[in-house]
Amino acid sequence: MTATPGPEEAFDRRSSSPGSSSAVGQQGAEALEKEARLPLTGWQQEVEQGLRYGLEAAESIVDRRISTFSRGELPHYAGINTFMKAPYIEDVNRVGEFDVAIVGIPHDSGTTYRPGTRFGPQGIRRISALYTPYNYEMGVDLRESITLCDVGDIFTIPANNEKSFDQISKGVAHVFASGAFPILLGGDHSIGFPTVRGVCRHLGDKKVGIIHFDRHVDTQEIDLDERMHTCPWFHATNMANAPAENLVQLGIGGWQVPREGVKVCRERGTNVLTVTDICDMGLEAAAKYAIERATDGTDCVYISFDIDCIDAGFVPGTGWPEPGGLLPREALKLLELIVRNVPVCGLEVVEVSPPYDISDMTSLMATRVICDVMAHLVVSGQLPRKQKPAWLHEACNMNVDQKWR
Repeated sequence: MTATPGPEEAFDRRSSSPGSSSAVGQQGAEALEKEARLPLTGWQQEVEQGLRYGLEAAESIVDRRISTFSRGELPHYAGINTFMKAPYIEDVNRVGEFDVAIVGIPHDSGTTYRPGTRFGPQGIRRISALYTPYNYEMGVDLRESITLCDVGDIFTIPANNEKSFDQISKGVAHVFASGAFPILLGGDHSIGFPTVRGVCRHLGDKKVGIIHFDRHVDTQEIDLDERMHTCPWFHATNMANAPAENLVQLGIGGWQVPREGVKVCRERGTNVLTVTDICDMGLEAAAKYAIERATDGTDCVYISFDIDCIDAGFVPGTGWPEPGGLLPREALKLLELIVRNVPVCGLEVVEVSPPYDISDMTSLMATRVICDVMAHLVVSGQLPRKQKPAWLHEACNMNVDQKWR
């Protein structure tokens, strides 16, 4: 597969000599100039809409861009909790009108230890109000670059994984087929199977590689007699559209990697890098390895980001915390190097469990992952989409997976 044309400078570690134009502080200086080139159209439209829908402010308010009722980014503590205050689209038949669609999947019946990830979508949406749509280093303003909507949550069925999986696959397939880029808020990692199944239903004979950030392999066939959050990739890679040899697993290790899953990885030939591997290779080499393996013979790449791939000291609000994981900046850099250089078809962020969180720091990390990925897709020219991707098929194939039980 030909990688998506992207800025190769993501891998460029240019050396800088003292006094040269590329010396210390180059990124900061360049970011100042990038901001000056950004339009303000989206911001102005938001202000005008706020005044139209939310009434002009009281006469004592000097800044006349402020409305009586909060109808936009500001103030960050107000408003309805959609993701980054994106418009809520109650009619999901309209999702194709937007470049990106946020979808909540409040499912934690697949957990085998600490529940609570059913509240993950709520937690992520709530803290996402803290963010602006502009990133300083990248010089990207999402409000000026793409259209974003929030379609709310898929109706999952408590205590019934298989019915929830059916709901999830149908919902993901609908968003994916619309042409909107799906960003999925979990939920425990059992959703990895039905989300990929939903994608595969509209791939025709095309194939998808999976890049999986995690501390755990999640490749068991069953756990506690069901398809739990330890099992998504066994069943996803049973599908012809998602070959096991194109499953790349980054950050695996520690004391919570069941041997049943390790055996499956060995037998199916998945590609595993531990945190030590990544540190010893370097981030650039690890990213290139992931890209080569995930794109070999495939047409697009799906990113599954388990928040527990990051060291537990940074993300306490998760079901299976494991010390020794990636640092936040390492995980974010890997995402940059990968997303800018492969055709990405979807993103899920899973295992955020707000009941165990402290000061929303885990939910905030998930928000950062999502915003960074959107920005990398903009920088690499993948968003907004100029035309329908070649791997997206309108026809729905309901028989992509193997019958289970």
